[in-house]
Amino acid sequence: MAPRARVRAPRLTGRGGWLNTGGKDLGLADLRGRIVILDFWTFCCVNCLHVLDELRELEEKHRDTVVIVGVHSPKFVHEADHRAVVDAVERYEVHHPVLDDPELATWKSYAVRAWPTLVVIDPEGYVVASHAGEGHAHAIETLVGRLEAEHAAKGTLRRGDGPYVPPEPVPTELRFPGKALLLPGGTFLVSDTTRHQLVELAEDGERVLRRIGAGTRGLTDGPADRARFSEPQGLAALPDGTVAVADTVNHALRRFDPATGEVTTLAGTGRQWWQGSPAEGPARDVDLSSPWDLAWFADRLWIAMAGVHQLWTYDLRTQVVAAAAGTTNEGLVDGPADQAWFSQPSGLAASGDRLWVADSESSAVRWVERDGDGFAVRTAVGTGLFDFGHRDGAADQALLQHPLGVTALPDGSVAVADTYNHALRRYDPATGEVSTLATDLREPSGAVLAGQDIVVVESARHRLTRLRLPEEAVRVEAVAHRTQRAATDIAPGTLRLDVVFQAPAGQKLDTRYGPSTRLLVSSTPPGLLAGGEGAGTDLRRELVLAEGVTEGVLHVSAMAASCDDTESDSGSAAGENAYPACHVHQQDWGVPVRVTEGGAARLPLVLAGMDDES
Repeated sequence: MAPRARVRAPRLTGRGGWLNTGGKDLGLADLRGRIVILDFWTFCCVNCLHVLDELRELEEKHRDTVVIVGVHSPKFVHEADHRAVVDAVERYEVHHPVLDDPELATWKSYAVRAWPTLVVIDPEGYVVASHAGEGHAHAIETLVGRLEAEHAAKGTLRRGDGPYVPPEPVPTELRFPGKALLLPGGTFLVSDTTRHQLVELAEDGERVLRRIGAGTRGLTDGPADRARFSEPQGLAALPDGTVAVADTVNHALRRFDPATGEVTTLAGTGRQWWQGSPAEGPARDVDLSSPWDLAWFADRLWIAMAGVHQLWTYDLRTQVVAAAAGTTNEGLVDGPADQAWFSQPSGLAASGDRLWVADSESSAVRWVERDGDGFAVRTAVGTGLFDFGHRDGAADQALLQHPLGVTALPDGSVAVADTYNHALRRYDPATGEVSTLATDLREPSGAVLAGQDIVVVESARHRLTRLRLPEEAVRVEAVAHRTQRAATDIAPGTLRLDVVFQAPAGQKLDTRYGPSTRLLVSSTPPGLLAGGEGAGTDLRRELVLAEGVTEGVLHVSAMAASCDDTESDSGSAAGENAYPACHVHQQDWGVPVRVTEGGAARLPLVLAGMDDES
């Protein structure tokens, strides 16, 4: 095979400037001699948060040769606010330099199309690999080892301390709390997310009564002072008087007993669920994926499984977990529960015969209700992945911006923690109207009723805020937004879609159980495509564009499975007892397109490719 042309990495630039560098601006020249991994992320995206966690071990293991640089590339308007990026870097314990790129300048120069995307740059400043989506940590680890050996031999590898400078810690009782629960005695249990603890506060919502958890990441059961969590979020009271905890980054459900302080594990293995894994079974044997909130509904504990865009349930009696709604495809599609699509569900609240859902990435409020022998999903507010804002009025015209919480109110309406609008909103199903209850709440992520008051978790102000439920709504000026990314010009007629995937070095496609790839295509509006939508196993697809539709968004979901190549040089298997490690690479793209004469006839999307072979 002929060597690929070497591509010099474009410069790093962003109007927001640099974080975690002690005030210093960085350029690629400052990083010459190091292996650089650019992580294009945005803090709303749960897949980006998964990648942050995937990279932690690699970052620590190769600290003297590898520099990870986060390039924050916003989807929502709120994420272009520099203060919000500063908060997110602390909230998610990002321990490497971050370039705040609110206008997507570096994103565009590297031709990135999706969150998250990882780009590897060698010590001489050349791009050697690009990976979109999750599941690439093993491939990058292998590539880093190869680059270390190659450039050490060439004398072009420079070892030493990296440019990361930690910010000064800020003392507060809570640090980016996630959710709250009113306990029977009138005290509040709060998930103190960034400190990996639960905190019980007095009735005033301020005074700390006790802390549950050692305060460091881990998955450890035991008494309150020794148990460990990893970024816990949702809380729900169970019928037996204990509390279920969504232990988000541990991909687990935990149980806290307020009477004894003991913490145990209800569900999850500590591993992240991947496509092809069981979606039902004994709770302690089934993998989960970023459970974000919990609610007791229809005699089950319902789980907002943000990491796979689904709702799951846990049966307290049989101790079985099962997928209950959603297909794992990201989008906003109503219907029977097993056919519905969600977009990172992050808040749950039960009210009578409805389970309310804050579907954050589609800026939507949805609900689940019984439908014959099963369940169905409906949408109250929200239109899809790319439209958001702050607009009150009729629900079919109202706009939210990445809500993370819902709270059932006594009158049958639902309060919405409209997180990126810094507001508390209300949806009234009786009138079909959306109104604003309060503003100037900094990143509210949940709320709980306490008598005549509603107590809001102000996550970015690190506190609970008590509000009297107002009789009249607050009047605000309506604002509408659409995700700002340059549209790709495509030619009318037929468009060839190519998802580029090359198994990383040392791996091969896993075809032991059938096709190793999957491709799903849809569009907004649905009428954009006259043909080619739907599911298949080929990563290449001919799409037929409908006449008369000039713009829209192509939704592409791709998955590829690869395994370590255990064959010897002679081609024989390494032995009957050789069990290769297998890896799943997956990504969802939302590609804005504009149909115009002279546009492209081919749309390439890189899932994984460009491993250095020069």
